[in-house]
Amino acid sequence: MDNANLSDIEIVKGKPQSYVAAPPAEVLVEAKKKVLFVASEAAPFIATGGLAEVIGSLSKALAKSDVFDVRVILPLYQDIRKEHRKDLRYIGNLYVPLSWRNQYCGIFEYKAEGVTYYFVDNEYYFKRPGCYGYYDDGERFAFFSRAVMEILGFIGFYPDILHCHDWQAALAAIYLKTVYCLRPEFQHIRAVFTIHNIEYQGKYSLDILEDLFGLSYRNKNLVEYDNCINLMKGAIECSEAVTTVSPSYAEEIKQPYFSYGLDPIIRRNEFKLTGILNGIDPEFYDPAADPSLFANYDARHIENKAVCKAELQKMFGLPQKPDTPIVAMVSRLVAGKGLDLVKDIIEQALREDMQFVVLGTGESTYENYFSDLARRYQGKVVAVISFNSDLARKIYSGADLFLMPSRSEPCGLAQMIASRYGAVALVRETGGLKDSITPYGAGGNGFTFRDYNANDLLYVICEALAVYRDKAEWAKLTKKAMETDFTWSTSSKYYEGLYLGLLK
Repeated sequence: MDNANLSDIEIVKGKPQSYVAAPPAEVLVEAKKKVLFVASEAAPFIATGGLAEVIGSLSKALAKSDVFDVRVILPLYQDIRKEHRKDLRYIGNLYVPLSWRNQYCGIFEYKAEGVTYYFVDNEYYFKRPGCYGYYDDGERFAFFSRAVMEILGFIGFYPDILHCHDWQAALAAIYLKTVYCLRPEFQHIRAVFTIHNIEYQGKYSLDILEDLFGLSYRNKNLVEYDNCINLMKGAIECSEAVTTVSPSYAEEIKQPYFSYGLDPIIRRNEFKLTGILNGIDPEFYDPAADPSLFANYDARHIENKAVCKAELQKMFGLPQKPDTPIVAMVSRLVAGKGLDLVKDIIEQALREDMQFVVLGTGESTYENYFSDLARRYQGKVVAVISFNSDLARKIYSGADLFLMPSRSEPCGLAQMIASRYGAVALVRETGGLKDSITPYGAGGNGFTFRDYNANDLLYVICEALAVYRDKAEWAKLTKKAMETDFTWSTSSKYYEGLYLGLLK
């Protein structure tokens, strides 16, 4: 197959808009600033969690600006959705050096909504089910990161900003500042690294620094931490700016309780740390147009939410009682999501007039517990041990109250999606939950509790159920939740400001 005609790739001229409130009266016409996202997943192509949604929606939000030419590079996994795979355009191949290896790398291109996507093809590394969880993940993503560097010249796109996301892309920032730092074409590139979840850091034995990652022992100090290779630590050290996915999480990870051991590195690099709250795509999550719903509605015409609730109750075999609130959780069933708190108090809460719906998969302890709870409380509790995005949307639209009592939550998107669909969020004040949901008693858009305590959770659930019984007040709260701006319109401006500040 012939290589693509690289003359088709051009820099689009435009008039940049200032990211501050009052733009200067005269702005010179200049080339767009080039931004390349390096990530292990992105919606709508492949998604295992919030990272994919952030890459998919933030890139589109930035591309709407006249300032940036935004591109995204991903591995070409076997599980890339078929409806997108058929439209990928092959543009060529090259060989990528990685220590003693010299591996084939095919390059595919896809354009949509102002964003250009590149896919790195190597069947040995990526023709497998899923994205993660393999014994050689370190080598797989080292190849991916090194391929990013090698591809830039081939596609004729040396970015001004190389924005790397989580440990799987950390080596791209590290390679930029080590292996490629003396090449003139790379020296203007500024690296930004985003921590989506500090728990997963990319830790490996120092013995494989050269053999697996192709890094010289002269650079060991960049990645060494706690007697092992720590790729996240290396990316933090090598980047000009580090961001997290909410302002509160940026403060929290400076503390040992939240940092999984990296707090000394975070504090040392605090001068380059910024917390920017994630958003959601209002078109992708739109109850007025969502085909998954039993009926569509919006904040001004919310009547059909009652239809969604009734149909959800019917589908699950619950009594169809319009005045009985549905309390829902759509979550990974793991301890960090606050399920130990839920387990401690849910049977007390079920003494109230309520129905409880759980959707998710995770640790067998919680899968078994909620399955057993549903058997013991038939007609009040439903547990679906599955990952089903279509059913999740039906639950968001039919639920009245949405629980998210996480021990730690870097940002969280479920509370935003639930609010958009009119399921009032009840969250613990941590990370992005604290930044996105404000307490009802203070005129906010949901319910919150501060301490990681089961009795506090029970108290706030009871408070929410009491407010629910006041139909007029609940209608106001639901409308407020639905009208909260969770889009990228504000957050993308912060990223614009960060990028432009680095390029001054």
